[in-house]
Amino acid sequence: MSNAFHGWPDATLGVIHRDFGPGDWREAAHAAGVSRSILVQAQEDWRETLWLLALAERHPEIAGVVGWVDLADAEAPERIALLARHPRCKGLRPMLQDMADPGWLLSPGLRPAFHAMIRHGMRLDALVRPVHLPMLHRFRHAWPDLPLVIDHAGKPSPDGAGYDDWQESMVRLSDLGVACKFSGLLTELPPDEEEALLEPFVRTLLSLFPDRLLWGSDWPVCLLADRSYAETLAFARDAVAAHAPERAGSIFAGAAAAFYGLDGRGLS
Repeated sequence: MSNAFHGWPDATLGVIHRDFGPGDWREAAHAAGVSRSILVQAQEDWRETLWLLALAERHPEIAGVVGWVDLADAEAPERIALLARHPRCKGLRPMLQDMADPGWLLSPGLRPAFHAMIRHGMRLDALVRPVHLPMLHRFRHAWPDLPLVIDHAGKPSPDGAGYDDWQESMVRLSDLGVACKFSGLLTELPPDEEEALLEPFVRTLLSLFPDRLLWGSDWPVCLLADRSYAETLAFARDAVAAHAPERAGSIFAGAAAAFYGLDGRGLS
């Protein structure tokens, strides 16, 4: 990898252990009819966020950036204020899914950072697993003014294990106005399983988030599941066409534009 701050993916993830740049994204996305996208962080490193914003300055197809700041650092409010000066910086994403403490987001030491995010109009992407969803409900009660989106539908288990608990948690979060990304489901699906296994999850997402469901490609990570950008989009488009065709404009453009504060042009 060409940037020193890239620690993931490592060499064990061969298909994505290489540089992916805007040109790679254009080749994958434009053929599928997508002309702009939100670029989301992958490293717990401030330098990566600055690099992503530099890319956004040179490439207008990057409609926004979700970066990373160490929210527990005493300098977090100042760094958030600095990022907020960049018109393409739309939010932050802590890597909650890999943290040993599932309640870390509720730590009192993070409060200055959250106050700064609200003050500067930032959004919070929640990269979580089902174990984090009850915590996320408490977090939403504590910080109702911080726009919050659940990444990858909270990563439910495709085999249905824990489905009832996942669904109950998602109902409670939806009731609080949380947004959700329709993404990552194919990435988590075992290679020998049929897409039909995901049908209950798709139906739940479509029913719970009528105007707050955002499609996401999970690219290039989806390549680990042998799924191309076009295939992940086709899966979502087919699901929406089958169950809620009138909402295609929202799911593939409007909801993301509203959540991240974009004009919506060319997102689908």
